[in-house]
Amino acid sequence: MTVKKLVQGALIGALYAVLTLAAAPISYGLMQVRISEALSVLPYFTAAAVPGLFVGCIVANLLGGAALYDVIFGSLATLLAAFLTRWFKKHGFSKWLAPLPAVLVNAVIVGALMCLVYMPGEVTFFAGAAYVGAGQAIACYGLGMPLMYVLERYGNKLFRSEA
Repeated sequence: MTVKKLVQGALIGALYAVLTLAAAPISYGLMQVRISEALSVLPYFTAAAVPGLFVGCIVANLLGGAALYDVIFGSLATLLAAFLTRWFKKHGFSKWLAPLPAVLVNAVIVGALMCLVYMPGEVTFFAGAAYVGAGQAIACYGLGMPLMYVLERYGNKLFRSEA
């Protein structure tokens, strides 16, 4: 790994954590709209975003007071979604699908955490997945796609020579 990629990953992780914590009232809970999830499109541009998003999510969950299961499985959901987004890029999928892994993976995994850890007996898995998925869609498509367009237009120096 080059120094440039290491710095990119560290900056992405720090930005993810800061954005999540800065918007804490809407970043946690059943209907969570993590503004930081807009960054979930970054693996489409650079492999450095994969570990960066993972570490950023761990930090945000730890500092945000998430349950241990959420720190572990919520962060692993972010890692899996980042890998899938990178895989989509490598295999020529449409850029419109770049935010989809973050929406679906988090809906399933964090939705399960909502019904099993945070609100057992109060919310079903399907309700938890629907609420988390809706929040993810707002962040990933509503904020992530505009970010993607800006980066496609102006971010070529940041991610030059990325495949």
